[in-house]
Amino acid sequence: MRFLRQSMIGLFLASATLGLLAFAVWLVGSAVSERMADDPKGPPARERVFAVNVVLAKAEDIAPTVETFGEVQSRRLLELRAPGGGRVVELADGFEDGGAARAGQVLVRLDTADAQSVFDRAGSDVADARAEGRDADRGLALARDELAAATEQAELRIRALERQRDLQERGVGTATAVETAELAASAARQAVLTRRQAEAQAEARVDQAATRLARAEIAQAEAQRRLDDLTLTAPFDGTLASTNVVVGRLVSANERLAELIDPNDLEVSFRVSTAQYARLLDDQGQLMKAEVTATLDVAGVDLQATGKISRASAAAGEGATGRLIFAALNDSAGFKPGDFVSVRVQEPVLPGVVRLPASAVDARNTVLVLAEGDRLEAAEVDVLRRQGDDVIVRGDIAKREVVEARSPLLGAGIAVKPLRATDAPPPQEPEMVELTDERRAKLVAFIEANNRMPEDAKARVLARLAEPKVPAKMVARIEGRMGG
Repeated sequence: MRFLRQSMIGLFLASATLGLLAFAVWLVGSAVSERMADDPKGPPARERVFAVNVVLAKAEDIAPTVETFGEVQSRRLLELRAPGGGRVVELADGFEDGGAARAGQVLVRLDTADAQSVFDRAGSDVADARAEGRDADRGLALARDELAAATEQAELRIRALERQRDLQERGVGTATAVETAELAASAARQAVLTRRQAEAQAEARVDQAATRLARAEIAQAEAQRRLDDLTLTAPFDGTLASTNVVVGRLVSANERLAELIDPNDLEVSFRVSTAQYARLLDDQGQLMKAEVTATLDVAGVDLQATGKISRASAAAGEGATGRLIFAALNDSAGFKPGDFVSVRVQEPVLPGVVRLPASAVDARNTVLVLAEGDRLEAAEVDVLRRQGDDVIVRGDIAKREVVEARSPLLGAGIAVKPLRATDAPPPQEPEMVELTDERRAKLVAFIEANNRMPEDAKARVLARLAEPKVPAKMVARIEGRMGG
C-alpha cells in the first residue's frame, strides 16, 4: 500500500515538471515572435534604374538579302564516250585530269582499220551502182531509138496498106496484095508495142539503178560517219576531267573516256524556301533576274563572283523542300565546278522600313522604346525579314530610341538609364601579330603551293605576309587550312 502511494506521488511530480517546462518554452517562443514582429525603422526604398543600350530607329529603303549555300557547276559539261569498240591508237598531248583542250582538237583516235574496210566496200558498191545507172541510161536510149524505128516502119506499112486498098478500089490491085499489106501493117504495130514494152523495162531499170545508187550512197555515208566517230574532237574550249584511258587500251562501245568541262561558263545552284522563292517573283509570277553574289573562302581570302538568276528548276525534287534556283556567274576567276559557296541574293527594295538588332524584338513582335522621363514603352512592329543578327521591321517607331536587347527585368514603365552609341568607346584596330621567319616561310610556301587561288588574290596575300605585322585573323585562317 505504501509502495503504491509513493509511486503515485512520483508520477504526479514528474507530470508537473514536464508541464512547467512546456510553459517555459511557450513563453520564450512568444517573446521571440513578438520581437521579430516589430517593424524596425529604416531608410525608405528607392526605385531601381537599369542601364540599357538604345539605338535610334531610322526609316529607310532597304534591299533585303537571302543568304544560303550553293554549289558551282559548269553550264557546259560533255561526257566523251566511245561510239564504237576498238583499240586506242592516239591520245592528245595533255589528255589527263586537268588538261586543257581547244575547240577542234583531236583528243582520242581509235583504230580505223575495220571501219576503213567497210567504207571502202561501200565506195565499191557506189561505183557499181553508178556503172549500172550508166548502163541503164544507155539501154533506155537504145530502146527509145528502136521504138522510133519500129514506129517509122509501122507508118510505112500503114501507107503501103492504104495504097493497096486504093489500087483495089480502082480495079488494079488484088485482094491478096491487100491482105499481105494488112498482115505487114499488123506485124509492124505489134513490133511497136514490143519496143514500147522494152522502153518501159529500160525506164524501170534506170529507176532501179537510181535506187540502188541512193542505197549505196547512204551506206557509204553511214560508213563515213562510223569512220569519223572513231576520232573524238573537242567541240569547245575546256578542261578535261575523269580521264581513264591510255594508248593501246581496248574500249567498248559507249564507254566513258573522259569529261570535258567549260571552266569559263559557270553557274551556281542553290535552294531557298518556298516563302523566299515567292518574294523573288514579279507581278506576273515570273522569276526576277535578281543580283547574286557567290563567295568562296580560300586560305584567308574571300573569292567573290557576281551574277544574275537565270532560271528555276521545273520540279521541287523528290524528298527536297523549297525551290532550286540557278544563277549564271560573271568574272568567276578562281571558281571550279563542285565548289561549295555561300550565296547572297538581293531582294526587291522595301521602302520605309527600320533595321534593328534581332534581340530588340520579342516573341510577340513588340519592342521597348524610350518615352518621357527615360521610362520604357512597348510598341508593336511587323517583322518583315531576318538578316543574320538583325531584323527588318515596319512600325510607328521612326526617330525613336529602341532598346537593343530585351531582358526579363525590362518592361513597360521601367525607368532606365539609356546608353547610346555615341557614348561607346572608339572601335579597336584589328589585332596585328609579328611573325617569326620560320612561321612566315611556312605561310608563304602554303600560299604559293595553292593552285586553286587566283594569281591576283595570291599576290595580295603574299604582299600582306611580307609586311612586318600581319592581321592575326588572316594568320589564323591560313593556319587553319594548313591543319596546324
